[in-house]
Amino acid sequence: MSRTDIAAWLQDFQTRLCASLEAADGGAARFGQDDWQRPGGGGGHSRVLEGGAILEKGGVGFSAVEGEMSAAAARQLHLPDPHFFATGVSVVLHPRSPRVPIIHMNVRYFEAGNGEAWFGGGIDLTPIYVDEAQARRFHQHLRAACDKHNPAYYPHFHQWADDYFYLPHRHETRGVGGIFFDRLTVGQDGSVEELFAFVQDVAETFAPAYTEIMRENHALAFGPREEAWQTLRRNRYAEFNLAFDRGTRFGLETGGRTESILMSLPPRCGWSYNPAPPEEGSPEAITLGWLRKGVEWVH
Repeated sequence: MSRTDIAAWLQDFQTRLCASLEAADGGAARFGQDDWQRPGGGGGHSRVLEGGAILEKGGVGFSAVEGEMSAAAARQLHLPDPHFFATGVSVVLHPRSPRVPIIHMNVRYFEAGNGEAWFGGGIDLTPIYVDEAQARRFHQHLRAACDKHNPAYYPHFHQWADDYFYLPHRHETRGVGGIFFDRLTVGQDGSVEELFAFVQDVAETFAPAYTEIMRENHALAFGPREEAWQTLRRNRYAEFNLAFDRGTRFGLETGGRTESILMSLPPRCGWSYNPAPPEEGSPEAITLGWLRKGVEWVH
């Protein structure tokens, strides 16, 4: 299996996922496509939906880029060689309603100039208000995808997600987590066919797991209080992406297209100075209580 085969599947997956999300949103809004080229080599297709019935903003990006990064960037990203090829699909969805969670997914393949190759990716859910039953069901979907390939994957990658999607300055996780994995190395961790089959199953889990929540939650009532809480939780999402996310850093360090890299940011958020903590026992306080590492969502 070549990198061309992997990139072709990922590009087709982008198309199929956008169609699924358009249908779940109600069919009126459409993903616009913005094709771009990277000056150093390769390019991609950024597909963005704005103004949907359920999705205020959704981005599904495909890229296949190659070239050479600076030696400093290669060291910062712990890469063995500044020459690289990378392809992947990245997804971030920001719903209108604070009752529908934000969600992120990334699946990717990387080849370094010295011949090493690996896969990475993951899915995580960021509810504005945590629904315990839905969070557990979401993790069950992820565990099922992992268990098809290796029963050790889910517990390991779930812990990795807790550690990765963490805001140390806030002492809280970004949401209820999910799975995260990086550098599943071809040869060391499995054949390219075995590892790619796992990544494909992770990708295919996204639409059924998330559109189920969209259907259940999009018509639930909310008001100004819930919208204010959504604004605050969205700013936490932005803080993580701008300060800690490796994908954001990689894209910017390698001269990627800024608009495509930052399409993950919410359309509206805000920072009020030193907001009062939620009242004890409130829905907002209960949500904060779930935003911690080590929650065993499935057993």
